[in-house]
Amino acid sequence: MESVVVSINLFGAVALLLFGLAQIKDGMSRAFGARLRTGLAAGTRGGLRSFLAGLAATIALQSSTATALMVASFVEKDLIAPAMAQIVLLGANVGTAMTAWIVALGLGWLSPMLILAGVILLRGRSAARQGAGAALAGVGLMLLSLHLLSAATDPIRQSPALNLFITMLGDAWPVALVFSAVLAVLASSSLAIVVLILSLAAGGGIETSLVIVLVLGANLGGAVPPVLATLKAPVAARRVALGNLIVRAAGCLLALPLAGYGAALLDMSPVSHANLAVDAHLLFNLAVAAIAWPLSPLLLRLTTALLPEKQGADSGHSYLDSHDLDRPVAALAGASREVLLVGDLIERMLRQASEAMRDGDVAKLNEISTLEGRVDRIQHDIKVYVSKVGQEGLGRKDQRRAMDIVEYAINLEHIGDIIEKGIRPEIAKKIDLGLTFSADGKSELERLFAVTLDNIRMAQSVFSTRNAGLARRLVEVKEDVRRLEKQSSERHLQRLRDGRADSIQTSSVHLDMLRDLKRINAHIAAVAHPILDENGLLIESRIKQAG
Repeated sequence: MESVVVSINLFGAVALLLFGLAQIKDGMSRAFGARLRTGLAAGTRGGLRSFLAGLAATIALQSSTATALMVASFVEKDLIAPAMAQIVLLGANVGTAMTAWIVALGLGWLSPMLILAGVILLRGRSAARQGAGAALAGVGLMLLSLHLLSAATDPIRQSPALNLFITMLGDAWPVALVFSAVLAVLASSSLAIVVLILSLAAGGGIETSLVIVLVLGANLGGAVPPVLATLKAPVAARRVALGNLIVRAAGCLLALPLAGYGAALLDMSPVSHANLAVDAHLLFNLAVAAIAWPLSPLLLRLTTALLPEKQGADSGHSYLDSHDLDRPVAALAGASREVLLVGDLIERMLRQASEAMRDGDVAKLNEISTLEGRVDRIQHDIKVYVSKVGQEGLGRKDQRRAMDIVEYAINLEHIGDIIEKGIRPEIAKKIDLGLTFSADGKSELERLFAVTLDNIRMAQSVFSTRNAGLARRLVEVKEDVRRLEKQSSERHLQRLRDGRADSIQTSSVHLDMLRDLKRINAHIAAVAHPILDENGLLIESRIKQAG
């Protein structure tokens, strides 16, 4: 009976640690998601900046896996150069090791205060305050979990069975490495396993060399979840995740035979061994970063050779399989994946329009018409395909899903039309006439473009996950866009009253683009309405009733 209680306490403490990490990641994403993504994409134009960007993003998100997936998606969309992406992940690995080191400083006394502050902030109305509250509460829960882990592992450290198991692992380092790696894969977090190793080793019952081997295994396992998550992603994204796994695997293979020598050096050092696991974790990742950084071009060539581009795998691929038409669930799954491709094309069009406006480069507008043609064709194919799905085999839920797919495709097509027929000509006119926005006007438009890009990404997530909370956030952001558009219009009119020549020359372009971006965000937010309606969160009208 005692062993059952100990197991429950241990697994509960680990679950609380993982939950705290998830709260930090979700909270930081809600509070600073757009800034993190923008900063990560903008901070990768050089080796050192790429390394620091990865380190900072991982410390903020408390997850090198989240950073790896974000970087993979950026490489897929040509926002980050592949060579820089590998350096970003080196920084991410050091970032998660630094997090473990900071967590082990013994700041458990801060836990109640952080949880209290987080709960207070969660009661705020703004998404930023709520996100910050969730992140603070997550840090508090993580620190609390360390205290619980220490208490839960104390009886285990006295267990003869554990001593026998540790002795077995100590005599078989490869087995210990694989065991720790499997735990990290199952937890989807190398940080959680390193902290667990830290707790188990606190009593000094584990040899220093075995602690190092277990830490190596946690590092190896931590690189596997991004590879699994990108298995069906485009080749460019898969190369990033595979490169990170290759780097960590090579580092572990090189370090494993040296674990005994490293243990001897650490045992001779005057530094306290209480935090040996996190010290080894940080030193390993710093060493790997120092060695792998100069070799990143070679790594890129290796991953390109292992995952070559498939000929004709770009525009010709379609998930609309006619063989699935008699299987409604499979057919609608294919249609859903196809409409997400349309969303990716729309994001690409928006990004190119934004860059053309920012840089005054008309060449960046050239591909928009071609992309808009693809959007029209694919959304037409989706509508025809969904109309052919066997109606008799569709339940009410599948019928509603089919309608949601078609409506999302139509809204995306409308967005494509606005970009092609509205925004593209307006930017082209500005560039051709040599007009220049005022500094404030340009900043306002760039901010609205950035918010719109973030919203289309959120819409893609809402459509694929049908998460009611995220859907509600998307509708709330629509109101934020409305405020931004109104504020920018008012400021622009004030600049006109002040007689600003640059504002007078670009007035029609500025106001038309504000209007078009507002319309685009209205179409983006429409994807959330069926999900909110399904969850009883959508009201029939926002018009205030007479009392």
